[in-house]
Amino acid sequence: MPTFCAGESGKSTIVKQMKIIHQDGYTKEECLAFISIINGNILQSILAIIRAMSTIGIDYGDSANAEAGRQLFNLVDSVEEGTMPKELVDVIKKLWTDSGVQACFERAAEYQLNDSASYYLNNLDRITAAGYVPNEQDVLRSRVKTTGIIEEQFSCQDLHFRMFDVGGQRSERKKWIHCFEGVTCIIFCGALSAYDMVLVEDDEVTVVFSEHLGFSLYQALLALVFPAFA
Repeated sequence: MPTFCAGESGKSTIVKQMKIIHQDGYTKEECLAFISIINGNILQSILAIIRAMSTIGIDYGDSANAEAGRQLFNLVDSVEEGTMPKELVDVIKKLWTDSGVQACFERAAEYQLNDSASYYLNNLDRITAAGYVPNEQDVLRSRVKTTGIIEEQFSCQDLHFRMFDVGGQRSERKKWIHCFEGVTCIIFCGALSAYDMVLVEDDEVTVVFSEHLGFSLYQALLALVFPAFA
């Protein structure tokens, strides 16, 4: 049972949900392994917002926070990937409370921003506290680009399922054909929040609706799917 659609449409989230519902969720060790991913998501989110402020033309609510913005970019170059030192946490907190940053966040449909940005940034104190162990919601909301093909197996009543998660970016779609042998079900995913968002890899094509030039993806999918079920 493969899950298909564009990148960041929720394919991997569905697979995670199946693990939580049908496989007793994630162990503590598995949850701890998500800390670096979550830290990376937080950093990517605040960087995306600050960069977008310049593109969109939004000023800081407090002009003094422009220095915090510069400090953020300086710190990013010096911290180890996946870590969140206190100095960086303090800068992110300061920026996230700025009214200009919040105004830019409200216009997130105009640029690429992780759907979980506000969730993680609003929970920054808990996530960066000593001894933090990600909960299921933290894990579920984490975002990492899927590459290749990932398989999960689970049982529901008397049925055994094999679910395959695939990368959604264009560079990954050529691998989808390898998922079709013996397939009995295909799940097409579409994020409700993506109705007016463009693809990460092509800002001229929207994620969802064919009326907005996204039709080529779905034509390509149908060309792959129908022969497999013929």
